[in-house]
Amino acid sequence: MAWTGVIVGLLFGAVLQQGRICFNSAFRDIILIKDNYLLKLAALALAAQMILFVLLAQFGLVSLNPKPLNWGANIVGGFIFGLGMVLAGGCASGTTYRVGEGLTTAWFAALFFGLGGFATKSGAMKWLPALFSAGNVKVAQDANYYVAESGPTVASILGLNPWIPAVVLAALLAWYAFGTKTTERDTKLNWKAAGILAAVIGALGFVLSGMAGRMYPLGVTAGWINILMGVTGGSALNWIGWLIIGTVVGSAIAAVATKEFKLRMPRQPITYVQVAIGGVLMGVGAVTAGGCNIGHFFSGVPQLAISSIVASVFLVLGNWAMTWVLYRD
Repeated sequence: MAWTGVIVGLLFGAVLQQGRICFNSAFRDIILIKDNYLLKLAALALAAQMILFVLLAQFGLVSLNPKPLNWGANIVGGFIFGLGMVLAGGCASGTTYRVGEGLTTAWFAALFFGLGGFATKSGAMKWLPALFSAGNVKVAQDANYYVAESGPTVASILGLNPWIPAVVLAALLAWYAFGTKTTERDTKLNWKAAGILAAVIGALGFVLSGMAGRMYPLGVTAGWINILMGVTGGSALNWIGWLIIGTVVGSAIAAVATKEFKLRMPRQPITYVQVAIGGVLMGVGAVTAGGCNIGHFFSGVPQLAISSIVASVFLVLGNWAMTWVLYRD
């Protein structure tokens, strides 16, 4: 079933490219230029996934699998990742789809993202997540919805059926998305269509990855690490590795079809150094935190995982800190 990762990736890459979906831009632009277009897209995608994930679990198609809570790792790793994605010029998913549309700085960012993740997972930087390894917190969960022992969620902390916080939080996010003024951008897919499609693809990916034995929604970091290990002969490509390959190809197909594919290089070659450093920081941060903006923000927050909420908060704070450093007047 690993090949189904390619199918999900093709769809995901096309939607990312046509919707210009980058969470680095979503977080950065809200404070830098007061643009909420991508943030609203993200809010809508999260709201839809909150409902879809619980619905899938209700019918036994998935088991919610929130990542373990680790305060130190989630905070430190999330903040490092946030710093890195501003330097890299894109988040994990934004960088990946831009690889497919010909942006050469994204090629460098993606390569060093994978290298940083690999070094932190099993190489020279593995000491960093090891510092926090004793702090993982799992709790017993309702087996009707969750993997029996997994990270705490808003529902488990409050002792509620997961439907209750999912509906309440989804409603608040939907209110923000539809009830406030929206800045506009010229994208092939508008923010409403892109947000809903991204959520549906995330739900599909959850089901298909479970069939392949992965038991988690979409992710990016582990996929780039898996590709590097596959290239070096360290391991075979798995579902998440094929997902990344599909995402790059899906983005390329969409970009060619809409005449947006173009090999682009920066005006200043030093930019390659900056994005490489950003990529390394993203890889280090994502492995330390237990996930990137897709693993935590896009896939973990909809499961109401406390770990993903904490990591996402510090991911955003890291993004804002580096935005201030690079773009302050």
